[in-house]
Amino acid sequence: MILFIAAMLVAASVAGTLVTSVGDVSGSIDARSADAAQTIDTEIDVISDPGSDAVYADSGSTVTLLVKNTGNGRLSTDASTPDVLLDGQYVSGSDRSLTVLGGSDWRSGDVVRFELTASLDPGEHRVVIIINGDREVFEFYV
Repeated sequence: MILFIAAMLVAASVAGTLVTSVGDVSGSIDARSADAAQTIDTEIDVISDPGSDAVYADSGSTVTLLVKNTGNGRLSTDASTPDVLLDGQYVSGSDRSLTVLGGSDWRSGDVVRFELTASLDPGEHRVVIIINGDREVFEFYV
C-alpha cells in the first residue's frame, strides 16, 4: 500500500511538470509563429530612379527615396521603426522622415517617401532599409 501511494505521488508530480513544460513550449511556438508570419508578410521595394536628381539634388542635403509596400501586411508609418543605413552609417530617427503618399496607412501597394538628412560627396552611395527582417538595398550616384 505504501509503495502504491508513493508511486501515485511520483506520477502526479511528473505529470504536473510535463503539463507546465508543454504549456511553456506551446506559448513559445505561438509567439514565434506570429513573428514569422509578420516577417513573411513584409516586403518592400525602393522604386526611386537611381539616375534621377530627385533622389539627391546637388544643392540639397536630403536623400529622398520612394518605397513601395509589396507585401501583404500593413507597415508602421513611424519613421524610427525601420533600420536605415546610408553608406554603412546608421541614420537615426531624428535624421529621417516618412510620409505616406495618398493616405495615412502604409498598406500593401502604397508608397511612402523616405527623406534622409545627409550631406553627400560626389560618387556612389548606398542606402539599406530593413523592416521586419526584409532588407532592401538602393545604390545611386551623386
